[in-house]
Amino acid sequence: MKTLTVLIGSALLSANLLAGGQTPPAPSAGTAAASAGSTVHRYVVERTFAAGALDGLNAGLKAKVNTNNAKYGVHWVMSYANAAKTKTYCIYEGPSEASIRQAATANGLPVDSITEVPVTLLPK
Repeated sequence: MKTLTVLIGSALLSANLLAGGQTPPAPSAGTAAASAGSTVHRYVVERTFAAGALDGLNAGLKAKVNTNNAKYGVHWVMSYANAAKTKTYCIYEGPSEASIRQAATANGLPVDSITEVPVTLLPK
């Protein structure tokens, strides 16, 4: 069960986003890092999971991951998952790549890659 508990940070909105086509939110200025005076950076975190690992996520597990993230000044914005739910692409804000990795380690989440994405390109 620990595996399931720690997998949730990367798939919090995956099903809703894929089904509902919601528009991603703008970068937040209210993260813990921003309120602490640190510069906030945006990152895409790619993760790979075993088949079925993302099934059965609930609000309590999501809250636990977000609480752990806050300890590192990290704010989870949203995640996207492939149809098989074996790959996720998660948007995070935080003071550094190292803080994103520390939060992932604390939550027991895998990290394939982290890419800083400082530029937002919009269709309009």
